[in-house]
Amino acid sequence: MPHQPAKLDELDLAILTAMHEYQKAGVLELSRRTRVARATVQARIARMEESGVITSYDPQVDVTAAGFDVQAFVTLEIAQGALDAVATDLTAIPGVLEAYATTGSGDVLCRLGADSHTGLQSVLLSIDRSPAVVRSHSVVVLSTVVPRRTLPLLHTLAPAGSSRAPAYRNG
Repeated sequence: MPHQPAKLDELDLAILTAMHEYQKAGVLELSRRTRVARATVQARIARMEESGVITSYDPQVDVTAAGFDVQAFVTLEIAQGALDAVATDLTAIPGVLEAYATTGSGDVLCRLGADSHTGLQSVLLSIDRSPAVVRSHSVVVLSTVVPRRTLPLLHTLAPAGSSRAPAYRNG
């Protein structure tokens, strides 16, 4: 059965925006900022957690600020049918920050972090040791042009109906 996307409305987007802007705010503060009842905010957050829209409350860590100044993207061509094997191998390498199965000339795109160019070379060599990796191509990140973000995309959603709480107001 295909995954059904959550139907987010204006209030959901306002709560997500407030959570993003005031990351340490609790439910009471979020209810003040969105001008809806605390129970409503709590129920909406619970629904977004259950539907998988909110996946984590982990702190956002800037790996550069933590001392890992060198980042790179590496595209991997892997042996046919080896996605599970390469996923296991990549998970075992601490310098692999994230990896995605992709279309195009490569099969997997990874973001890497290292404390130096020598450290990056070590991560790349570890990846190349995987029997599932046929070829790799890497590019070093010079700077971040657009940081990771989700709210602009979420705000393009057309509100799903008018399930606004009575006290909720724009602005």
